[in-house]
Amino acid sequence: MFKRSYFKLFIPAVIAVMMAACASSPSASPSPSAAPQDKSVTLLFNVQSPSIDPHSDVNYTAVRAGVSETLIKVNKDLKLEAWLADKWDSKDGQHWTFNIRPGVNFHSGKVVNAPAVKASLERALKLNPSVKNALHIRDIHADGQILTITTDKPFPEFVSELVHPNTAIIDTTATGELPSGTGPFKVASFRAGSELNLDRNEQYWNGEVKLKHAKFMFNEDANARQLAFQAKTADIVYRPPIESLELLKADSTVKVDSLPSLRTHQLIYNMNNNDLKKTAVRKAFDNLINRDEIASGIMSGQGTPAQGPFLSDFPFSPEYITKQFDLNAAREGFKQAGYTVQNGKVANPDGKPLHLTLLTYQSRAELPLISQLIQANAKELGITIDIRQVDNIDEYLAAHQDWDLATYSSITAPRGDASYFLNAAYMPEGALNYGRVHVPELTGMISQLNTTVNEEERNKLALKAVTLIDQENLQSFLVHPNNVVAYRDYVHNWVTSQSEYYLLTQDLDVN
Repeated sequence: MFKRSYFKLFIPAVIAVMMAACASSPSASPSPSAAPQDKSVTLLFNVQSPSIDPHSDVNYTAVRAGVSETLIKVNKDLKLEAWLADKWDSKDGQHWTFNIRPGVNFHSGKVVNAPAVKASLERALKLNPSVKNALHIRDIHADGQILTITTDKPFPEFVSELVHPNTAIIDTTATGELPSGTGPFKVASFRAGSELNLDRNEQYWNGEVKLKHAKFMFNEDANARQLAFQAKTADIVYRPPIESLELLKADSTVKVDSLPSLRTHQLIYNMNNNDLKKTAVRKAFDNLINRDEIASGIMSGQGTPAQGPFLSDFPFSPEYITKQFDLNAAREGFKQAGYTVQNGKVANPDGKPLHLTLLTYQSRAELPLISQLIQANAKELGITIDIRQVDNIDEYLAAHQDWDLATYSSITAPRGDASYFLNAAYMPEGALNYGRVHVPELTGMISQLNTTVNEEERNKLALKAVTLIDQENLQSFLVHPNNVVAYRDYVHNWVTSQSEYYLLTQDLDVN
């Protein structure tokens, strides 16, 4: 029943897309960005950004748009590479020395040296509690091009945390509201939630920048992004609607990339809810999730059912017992938890029927549909779920507690290591711990992981932590979505990355 209603939602959009495609004559002139003399590209992104301050923007727009850069970056193999720091060293995992790359200037013209980097990092620590909690910096000293940092405890993975876009280096002395970074593009103008216009950085430290101009536009409506791409007002569209992929692939002037991402869609449980704080209730509720339908139906095969937070080929992913959609198992689970299932309703031990509020958001078009599927399955068992769509999910989850469940999507292993997600989602002060998870045994495991150097031992500790997360069903992990991008065939050197951190680069070009 749900599958039929799901496809009905998209029939008008698909027809509109096909009409737009038919209206475009094969002999129509290419978009202005295809003209060699212009050398410009327009990218249409799926999440709106109210800010491009790299230290506070949860959408990482400044780094994605090539405006600002971090000390360290991660390559396509998820290995660390030098960026604004050309080398680094630590003898004990607590005292770190970085050599700041010479010959780099900010867009403002100011030289990038250790004091400038120190000022930028200190600004990030002050503005963003998540950065402060992630970096564990005790003090920073700067001398010429040498930056020394001491963490408050041995922290072997400290360098990998400096890959995070919220640690990007900017000129803190620059005037105005637009960031002065070091990247291949300077900010020309910015309209919050609408568009970011960029000009080539003629003095870029790393060599030639192919494009003269670029535009980074935002639209959370997947069908609107698709129609803009069909109308050739955008050259690259990030996450087009999945049901349009076959239509896009049939167009010889379009290239489509689809590859497994490091992202996981998940269902967050609010542990302040008296029912959901019980492990047995969360386990019973997990049986209401049809992961196969999510992956094959809603995601049209552009995703893999998720058994846990990480892809199965990571060494810290356990051998899971495959999670099945099973109404009878859910019913029995609730009964074992002391709940009654009768008269078509699930009621808690106090006799109160389960009535939950589920938050979702539009920028990932599949999440509202996944929410509807969960709602429909829960209704079969007599559980009422009210779905509420919010504009900025991170801001809402951080500021409000008037919700019980939330669909959410996050990159869980952006550097190929488990520590980022474990710290962010399960430590008491973690930036993504929206469900208020606090399990002392898990906190101890993650704390030990944070001070362990040996990679094999780290993987063992991470495996234990992930196993405990699974045993307690602290979250329900739904699907690992593919990262899907469509772009015109005249766009060259586009790279669809698993990390999703780097989009507009110096090598991006048009013919």
